Amino acid sequence: MVMSVANSPAVIETPLNKDALWQRVRAGAQNIADAEPLLVDFVTDSVLERDNLEEALAFILANRLRHAGVSAELSRKAFCEALKIEPDIADAMRVDLAATVERDPASHRAIEPVLYFKGFHALQTHRFAHAMYNSGRKDFALYLQSRSSQVYQVDIHPAVKVGCGVMLDHGTGIVIGETATIGDHVSILQGVTLGGTGKEEGDRHPKVGNGVLIGAGAKILGNINIGHGSLVAAGSVVLKDVPSHTTVAGVPAKVIGKTSCSEPGCVMDQMVAPLE
Repeated sequence: MVMSVANSPAVIETPLNKDALWQRVRAGAQNIADAEPLLVDFVTDSVLERDNLEEALAFILANRLRHAGVSAELSRKAFCEALKIEPDIADAMRVDLAATVERDPASHRAIEPVLYFKGFHALQTHRFAHAMYNSGRKDFALYLQSRSSQVYQVDIHPAVKVGCGVMLDHGTGIVIGETATIGDHVSILQGVTLGGTGKEEGDRHPKVGNGVLIGAGAKILGNINIGHGSLVAAGSVVLKDVPSHTTVAGVPAKVIGKTSCSEPGCVMDQMVAPLE
């Protein structure tokens, strides 16, 4: 069972709902095949010939990441092994997909993130890499990090722990360092860095709580806590802890108000409520 946060609309936990989401993906793929002749082979190979969402994503990601010396089939088999090592990856994928469809106004069908959204692809690649890293296959995990950075322009160290229901919107330019952690139902926009200060070793990266929204281009540096349900405004440079359910903005970032809802990351709410 995947982790969840109360009142979060994107949580999917029952086998029935899992099947329903996969059927939505398959129906979307069939509609594409019927409407666009040039994509028939693509959607057939990627989705219509697959048995479930995780198998489809293993195939899609392996083909996106293929490289001289490491074929798509080798990567696909490695991803299938990772699913055996950490079966919860399959649940997390579904919650991530539901979250992306729920939150991203550019996503109108469940099939779209599966086929086209590189932020979603980068996150699922990381889930596979993280499983391999934890199982001792660190070199292949680091290879996946490198390829993901090249292909998707998203650089996440395979040691990073990521919760479920996470959305990487657009993805381009996101960098997340080795000792960072990310909670459930977090949304991260393009150009965000969860980095170190450059002066420390060991545990040196941010810890992001549940329901957090991090705006485009924000830089969060050092081993600091970003409290549950907080909002980091676009372009901010955060160097200190952020209290739960507050909004910070600026360079360096300062508290400018409360968040207007309990989990901005779930609803993409960037509005600020005044401090009392």
